[in-house]
Amino acid sequence: MIVIQNVGPSSPARIKRQWVKRIQWGVLLGLMVLIYGSHAPLITITKVDGQVPFNPSSCVVMIELAKLLISLATLLLTGGKSALYAPPRLALVAPYAVPAILYALNNNLVVLMQAYMDPSSYQVLSNLKIASTALLYSICLGKRLRPAQWLALGLLMFAGAFHSYSSLDLEDPMGTDAEEGPRLHITAWGLFLVLVYCCVSGLAAVYTERMLKSQKLPLSLQNLYLYMFGVAINGLSSFTTVASDKSFLEGYSGVVWVIIAGQAANGLLMSVVLKHGSGITRLFVISCSMLVNALLSWAILGLQLTPFFPLPVTMIGLAAYLYYK
Repeated sequence: MIVIQNVGPSSPARIKRQWVKRIQWGVLLGLMVLIYGSHAPLITITKVDGQVPFNPSSCVVMIELAKLLISLATLLLTGGKSALYAPPRLALVAPYAVPAILYALNNNLVVLMQAYMDPSSYQVLSNLKIASTALLYSICLGKRLRPAQWLALGLLMFAGAFHSYSSLDLEDPMGTDAEEGPRLHITAWGLFLVLVYCCVSGLAAVYTERMLKSQKLPLSLQNLYLYMFGVAINGLSSFTTVASDKSFLEGYSGVVWVIIAGQAANGLLMSVVLKHGSGITRLFVISCSMLVNALLSWAILGLQLTPFFPLPVTMIGLAAYLYYK
């Protein structure tokens, strides 16, 4: 008997679907890297006399509100209108409040840490969240990583730390210009806070991924629940801490609205990654965005790239190869 091996029409179709899926993921991840990387340069463009002219907390609320409205529109356009008629069970919706609480906690930790360390030290040490996310990803989600993958994540963390450190202005080591700006410093309490910050950041990402994957609900409905709490918690925080000299939408320009649209799109794209991919992919996106940030700052703001810039680029590329090979 002659056996003809897999020459049917399904094989080319399957290969085509695989390539289409790869292209879709490539476009999605590339767009996320671009949005992440452009965030800081866009904020710098909005500054007037070195100061941000708008209320940052109101900007966060507008981003969460935009994500909520887009999720609602997507749910309606995809035929999920029936999910809005019946009130959801509290046990189903309540877990979506946890990520909003964790992210709000981290936003306040970032502000609190500035009293115990300088911003440059925070920038370098915050790369520890790669390690905390990987550990929680392995423990809480039961994902066993190969030694090569652990090595890849270590490279990713050191690439971020090295890029942050090499970008610092460490000239004048004798301190002759100390009066012109704050020196690098960190206290024991600051180190503790940055470790808590990294753990909370990792926990929020891992918890969100577990929640999105464990519930068999449309992603648009899950986003609706998620950002409903995001608007409520961030709105409460904004209106209780809003500065008296700025109204809610004061200082908003076209660039600010671009920032809001971009961050809203990035949040929704990230939920796709967590639902259908993994939180580790999120770490690679954030790491690659640092390089895009540096390139855009060089091209738009005229900032100089350091001679060591190719090293973190190489480390991130090697990390991606080791993890996904």
